[in-house]
Amino acid sequence: MHARVVRRHESHLPADDTHPYRTGAWKPNVTEYDADDLDVLEGCIPDDLAGSYLRNTENPLFPAIGRYHPFDGDGMLHSITFGNGRASYKNRLIQTSGLAAEIEANGPLWAGIIEPQSKSQRDGWGARGKMKDASSTDVVVHAGVALTSFYQCGELYAHGPASLDQYGPLQWSTSFGLPAARMGVSAHPKLDEVTNELLVFGYSTHAPYFHFGVASAEGSLVHQQPVPLPGPRLPHDMAFTENYAIVGDFPLFWDPELLAQGIHRPRFYPNLPTRFGLVPRKGGDIRWFEAAPTYVLHFINAYEDGNTVVIDGYFQEDPMPKPDRADGEWAALKKMVDISAMRTRPHRWRLDLATGRVTEEKLFDLISEFPSIDGRVGGRRHHHAYVMTAKPGWFLFDGMTRIDFDTGALQSFKWPDGTYGSEGPLAPRTGSSKEGDGYVVTFVSDTIRDTSECQIFDAAHIDAGPITRIALPERICAGTHACWTSAK
Repeated sequence: MHARVVRRHESHLPADDTHPYRTGAWKPNVTEYDADDLDVLEGCIPDDLAGSYLRNTENPLFPAIGRYHPFDGDGMLHSITFGNGRASYKNRLIQTSGLAAEIEANGPLWAGIIEPQSKSQRDGWGARGKMKDASSTDVVVHAGVALTSFYQCGELYAHGPASLDQYGPLQWSTSFGLPAARMGVSAHPKLDEVTNELLVFGYSTHAPYFHFGVASAEGSLVHQQPVPLPGPRLPHDMAFTENYAIVGDFPLFWDPELLAQGIHRPRFYPNLPTRFGLVPRKGGDIRWFEAAPTYVLHFINAYEDGNTVVIDGYFQEDPMPKPDRADGEWAALKKMVDISAMRTRPHRWRLDLATGRVTEEKLFDLISEFPSIDGRVGGRRHHHAYVMTAKPGWFLFDGMTRIDFDTGALQSFKWPDGTYGSEGPLAPRTGSSKEGDGYVVTFVSDTIRDTSECQIFDAAHIDAGPITRIALPERICAGTHACWTSAK
């Protein structure tokens, strides 16, 4: 391995830090690397693997004002690029305007998500004011650039997918949602790999509360429209089919009375239904469908089946689990991001366009989350998904499962204790067109040996374990979302 240090940042976290999401597997990185000819620890790099795997990470340089939540950290983008049986790695801290302001001030300027946002010194909606736009949640590649985003709306920051050169915010993302109080763009833009369009959304505390948009294959915003909601909501993801974007209006949102006082505290309202809105991708009237109350953090995929729209996603049986104080000082924080406590399972909703009825079913008794599919079938019927399992009580991925929706077969792999993986998208074999014909790529961190590596799995045999292991220059911080982009 030829690793060159590009830059070392100064950490402003406490030297004796004990926060569970800033230590151990979540210890942030301060060094940026360019590394070529990465060492292969096991197996070999497939010759038919060409492209880049990118993962975003909450990687704080500064503590938040008040209590810190793992989603408060600054974005750091990691990229490993494959070609001709070789691999190279880069990582870069995302140079957002919020991070630049804190560096200039030499201290934190924003409160964390679990603090009353009035503690922050700024006004405005979400990441445009009382929350820092850390661009740390998601990453997707569209029109030749990698776009990072934040889960409570902000700008889309553009990067070179392999070089990680930083180009700043996309111009149209800075004004998305006008005249609706400049909502900004949420995490989880959706790439349609058939049309190469990017579907985006934003939400805010101001009516109409939600906006939908479409960016062309060339990267220009060509359509946007408001989606009126009954009040401020907290969507995190959306799905799409060939003709529709699918919006969720879930009964978990800010307490309206507290929100009127400037306090953003969510509550779950089990007496209200879940609603799915079908938004025509080219514009038009929105149809709403009611289902059992829940919260969907992430969708798997959606598709049209005749006169039915099928939606696969994660049903939370307990969207806001109560902490057990006997678990200690960090009990409440851990419960907020514990998918085992939420009991998240794959679920299917069928929306009948003729009758307006919704039928739903639990697909698998599998506690899991953070699903990926073969992106080439996004919005069309899918047959497989690759999902992450988590260590109970923590936001850490301890394994991966391949789901076969046709046969019901599950293939699972678990990492050893103290070792944790990252979201694993499918990387198709070069020249392949069959769904699922390729590899699953992930970053893995071993907290016992203090090392990280990239692992490559045969997508058809996840349970066989990694076929290739590649060393990274340093142990990297745990993170949230990842994507694959082909070399072309």
